[in-house]
Amino acid sequence: MSAEPVADTASERPESQGPTGRGRVPAEPGTTRRGLFTAAGGLGAGALLAACGDDGPGAPDNDLPAGVIAEVDEVEVGGGYINAGEQVVVTQPSEGDFRGFSAICTHEGCTVSDISDGTINCRCHGSRYSIEDGAVVQAAWGETPETQDPLPPVEVAEDDGTIVRG
Repeated sequence: MSAEPVADTASERPESQGPTGRGRVPAEPGTTRRGLFTAAGGLGAGALLAACGDDGPGAPDNDLPAGVIAEVDEVEVGGGYINAGEQVVVTQPSEGDFRGFSAICTHEGCTVSDISDGTINCRCHGSRYSIEDGAVVQAAWGETPETQDPLPPVEVAEDDGTIVRG
């Protein structure tokens, strides 16, 4: 039984063989497996950054005057407003009761994404915090409310129809 000789150089290899003489080489010159995986990894990283950076409703309003976190009428009772630029969440658990928290999730540092059903939510890993006190209502995957830190408070105050740092 005789073995078929394997080509020693790339120029001697048939086009359908890879560097080891086995497998397939991409039909398109310059396209490699490493290039495809690098591109796929870049797309995945871009998607992750987009998820962390997408501020959604209540996103920072670049038209706000310096030092203003939100307009009072933007902060719904039972909800809140996320100003990612200032990294502050303002909530209004009850009429006229404004509270401030860091907009940075304590699990992995993503900016929180939205406020609904009485919680401040981070879509990166599923954390949910109370609009009342920033306590962890639902921890990120792999954590428990006891092991994950609450959102740190930020002093805020109402000033002539706006919310500012207090």
